[in-house]
Amino acid sequence: MKKIIFIVFVFGALVGCVGKPAVVVSPPTPAIDPLALVAWEEVDGWQFDRPLAALETFRHSCRAIGSRERWRQVCTIAAEIDADDETVARKYFEDYFSPWQVRNSDGSVDGLITGYYGPELAGSEVRTEEFRYPLYRQPDDLLIIDLDQLYPSLGDYRLRGRKVGNRIVPYFERGEIDNGENPLAGDELFWVADPVELFFLHVQGSGRIRLPDGEQVMVGYANQNGHPYRSIGKLLLERKAMRREQMSMHNIMRWVKQNPESGKQLLAENPSYIFFHPLDADIQSPLGALGIQLTALRSLAVDPRTIPLGAPVFVATTFPGGDYPLQQLMVAQDVGGAIKGEVRADFFWGMGDDAGALAGKMKQDCRLWVLLPKQQN
Repeated sequence: MKKIIFIVFVFGALVGCVGKPAVVVSPPTPAIDPLALVAWEEVDGWQFDRPLAALETFRHSCRAIGSRERWRQVCTIAAEIDADDETVARKYFEDYFSPWQVRNSDGSVDGLITGYYGPELAGSEVRTEEFRYPLYRQPDDLLIIDLDQLYPSLGDYRLRGRKVGNRIVPYFERGEIDNGENPLAGDELFWVADPVELFFLHVQGSGRIRLPDGEQVMVGYANQNGHPYRSIGKLLLERKAMRREQMSMHNIMRWVKQNPESGKQLLAENPSYIFFHPLDADIQSPLGALGIQLTALRSLAVDPRTIPLGAPVFVATTFPGGDYPLQQLMVAQDVGGAIKGEVRADFFWGMGDDAGALAGKMKQDCRLWVLLPKQQN
């Protein structure tokens, strides 16, 4: 309503300015097309990559996108290829795809790539002295209200809350859930040993629980409490508790463990809370946005407003913590809340602590080329 009143006021003011010189308005700057067709020779490092692993990952994507007109032909051909060497895989991509360099809105081609992984936590199905920290399934009292059904102008916006009397109030924040009063008692899915590792399982959104009998259970994102995510790394920087060059996931974990009281308060300052559900036994890697298991070192999270999910994407960057080139073909199979913008991506390193060490250090410059089927150019 305020916006409407403001527009009416401005319109009326302009109409009332009779006799005054007209205001000259410059025409809007033409929007930059985020994708620019280039030659294969312009793709940094293409000739040095070994794309066979990316071809196999792309075949997995075809289970989700292969029936779509844009991808039907290249997926059919990919399924028929007896690809057992790098030469065949390279020829497939060069014959049936064209590379399009991804550009930012200002025409620049450099962007940011970060890393993510699937945590592995020791856990139990019952609470013990060792395993005292719960991860929860989606609670029955979590209300999800699709506002677009009432107000279509709000798009896909959703409210999450809970009912108290005849009112809907915000759902419990992290600090309220973890303060010991246990408002979610009965909704425990598993119990784990380390609350800091559990916090980072929330950040990653999925992971694996190792039970005492050796069974391993993948857990995936079920829902969220409706509160915004707040970066504790940014808070540590603002408070000068850590320098920018020290910033990594493992250093943050170390700081929290070395400062237990301050660390507990710091974790609570991120009000967002994730609820999980167990995945089928044959799933041993996180599911991406396509519902396909992610492939270590070859799956990429992107902003689908620019890069279509399922598409091969060539990444030119450097290894975390150094300047050694990392140039390889990957596949856009996932999205992320922080992955917004044209030249922006998140590199999936795999499962476990070693993958986490690399993911936590990755914050590199990058360039991206998305490969699109030639018949659609």
